Amino acid sequence: MKWLELLTVAGATLISAATVVTLYSLGVRLTAIAADAQQTSPGVKRSLAYMCFGLCGVAVLVGLYLIIPYFSK
Repeated sequence: MKWLELLTVAGATLISAATVVTLYSLGVRLTAIAADAQQTSPGVKRSLAYMCFGLCGVAVLVGLYLIIPYFSK
């Protein structure tokens, strides 16, 4: 068994999973902050939240592209 390759895959999986979770939770947090009535600029925070959700979606699509053999021919 090639242990170095296993550790590389495990590390990449851990980093990418942490990135997706962080982006999604940051998007949820920014959406909640933007919904507060006392915020001075909710539009900026809402657009940042949507950008976080978009980056999370892009990361998921790239992961699917790498996993599905039909796309990597």
